[in-house]
Amino acid sequence: MPAVREALLAWGASFAAIILAFLIHRPAAPLVATVGFLYLPLWISRRRDEDLSEYGLTFRRWREDLRLFALLAAVITPAFFLLSWGFYSLLPHLPPALGGLISPVTSPPHFHLALPPKFGRWILTELLVVALPEELFYRGYVHTRLRDAWPEGRTLWGARLGRAFFLTAALFAVGHLAIFQVWRLAVFFPALLFGWMRERTGTILGSTLLHAFCNLLQLVLAASFFA
Repeated sequence: MPAVREALLAWGASFAAIILAFLIHRPAAPLVATVGFLYLPLWISRRRDEDLSEYGLTFRRWREDLRLFALLAAVITPAFFLLSWGFYSLLPHLPPALGGLISPVTSPPHFHLALPPKFGRWILTELLVVALPEELFYRGYVHTRLRDAWPEGRTLWGARLGRAFFLTAALFAVGHLAIFQVWRLAVFFPALLFGWMRERTGTILGSTLLHAFCNLLQLVLAASFFA
């Protein structure tokens, strides 16, 4: 199917570019990812004479996007806290290569609410440099092209979930292996929420906000557990 091949080729090219940048000059990998995730959808949409609103870059459902974001953020926060506590409690017992997030860790975590340094800059970075480019590429471009090929799916709470939905989440998770940290495959699960929001509202506004929120929550919890 041409749409599937196109989406997989675009994903493969971006994945390979990030790995190459990581191996050659590690600090350049995030920049390569951001540029690639933004440029590829823009370039493809121009070649197809499409509007980026077809990839979900629109504010037409912003009220519903904000409501869903607020609801899911309220549900995710306590769950994320408990999962983080369990994960961080395991870190002292893992080899540094498996811990991969905070290394070395020699004592169990003790929670004390704290913000990472320069948190305002982190907010802008996670929203505009990380979440928006990734959502435009994955939930915007890749999901849309796969759904063109596989429009079928079952409806769950107003969102159509089919092969395109689950494959996009899987590609998103595998794409995070570009920096060789196996634990990042866990992003498959929040990717399901991002994809559900994309299907529910037809935009990537809500998923971008939730994506950035999850990343920022992870930073806050890391700073709070390990000051």
